[in-house]
Amino acid sequence: MSQTTQAPIMVYTEATPNPETLKFVTNKVLLQQDSLDFPDEEKAQRSPFAAELFTFPFVRGVFIANNFVTITKTEDTDWHEVMPSLRDFIREYAGSGKTIVEEAYLKELQAKRQQADADTDDETKIKQLLDKYVRPAVEMDGGAIIFDSYEDGIVKLQMQGACSGCPSSMVTLKAGIEGLLKRMMPEIQGVEATEA
Repeated sequence: MSQTTQAPIMVYTEATPNPETLKFVTNKVLLQQDSLDFPDEEKAQRSPFAAELFTFPFVRGVFIANNFVTITKTEDTDWHEVMPSLRDFIREYAGSGKTIVEEAYLKELQAKRQQADADTDDETKIKQLLDKYVRPAVEMDGGAIIFDSYEDGIVKLQMQGACSGCPSSMVTLKAGIEGLLKRMMPEIQGVEATEA
């Protein structure tokens, strides 16, 4: 009788442009679709994984996407002191088969997204540009930029994960994303960040 052995869970870290945020990458998919941002403990209650991460006293934010989790720490914490315990926790949790995010919560979010999908042509084009040109680069840095709204020539975006509170996020927003969107859609007058 053959036994199937599960590959060991590997976790490695990647620096992000935000010194308070570190990206923990696994060889296992944590979240199948999109990404979820938990900027505080209260919002993390629908994700048992994020809620447990918030039990570490230095964790200020948790962002989960595909095969990584980005963790934001308190300013007075040194990454070298806490990185091994976080890496061990993530490895054990990912390997345990425990729930990352409640299935009912994911279904609620998908239903909300479908209701909101009555986008105008401009909104659809902006989302497509963000998905094609912005999302891959931002996810590599451990964050996400989510479309919020488009009105009177102004695109509003939410900064999540490593992007939230990052010293270079405004440069990325204004010089990078705003420049790209204005070149592709001259009717766009500006890009602004909004709070989640």
